[in-house]
Amino acid sequence: MKTALLLFAALLLSTPASADWKPIEKIETYAVSGQSAEQLYLSIGEKGPAVGTAGNERRVIAHTFFKLTWQRDYQPQGETCVLKTARPRLIITYTLPKPAGKLSPALQARWDAFAAGLIAHEKVHGADIIDMVDKIIAFSTGLTAQNDPGCKKVRAELTQYLDQLSKAQRQGSRNFDKVEFGKDGNMLKLIAAFLGGG
Repeated sequence: MKTALLLFAALLLSTPASADWKPIEKIETYAVSGQSAEQLYLSIGEKGPAVGTAGNERRVIAHTFFKLTWQRDYQPQGETCVLKTARPRLIITYTLPKPAGKLSPALQARWDAFAAGLIAHEKVHGADIIDMVDKIIAFSTGLTAQNDPGCKKVRAELTQYLDQLSKAQRQGSRNFDKVEFGKDGNMLKLIAAFLGGG
């Protein structure tokens, strides 16, 4: 099972903005049941978040979703357009499994180690998203186009950059998961330790 990273939607608003920002990070859980590591893992397979397109969905252990919107201040200055500020509002939601019932002390300890590894993995995805947003801010702020009184050129250039950056970010996320879930990958080791009690 692989984590999934969903696409972001950028909402363009023409309002003043500040360069200072912080992401909002949330954790949501789904309930799994069982009184053994094997039972809990089977429950994850049955109840984990469904991701992918309709008809091609698959269940995953955990995933990172984010919603990104923007406040952008486009300022036409004669025949020139300047994007003075770009302020993001980023909400990152990590979805993780959580046992519905009380576990034995030994199983709880195994679960705690497993859960810590899961959130550590998802936080890498989160950090990658935050880095992408920082890159967007750096590119956006002060972006200028001549002979652009309606700011169409600036918007087009920004849209092209966002498309390239989002594709690179998604590919980076897939590459990370491929390594993590590949041979000798951290996630496979984590799952093996949980199921094997190591």
